[in-house]
Amino acid sequence: MLAAGNPFPNFSLPNQDGKTVKLSDFAGHWLVVYFYPKDDTPGCTVQGKAFTASKADFDAAGIKVCWRQLRRRDLA
Repeated sequence: MLAAGNPFPNFSLPNQDGKTVKLSDFAGHWLVVYFYPKDDTPGCTVQGKAFTASKADFDAAGIKVCWRQLRRRDLA
């Protein structure tokens, strides 16, 4: 479990285009990493839309945002 102030663990995951994205790709930038349990559920949809609606604010602040659906196989 991550705690405030702890470094984020390194990761390497495919993005929506199949390109591998790594934590090091975001070096020098603030990064928000958003994990959600399932597509098309009310809570996740509302939260995802909130990130999308705030994209211009994140961009203006130089903050990168990544999100990933967690599937049971990702937790193994």
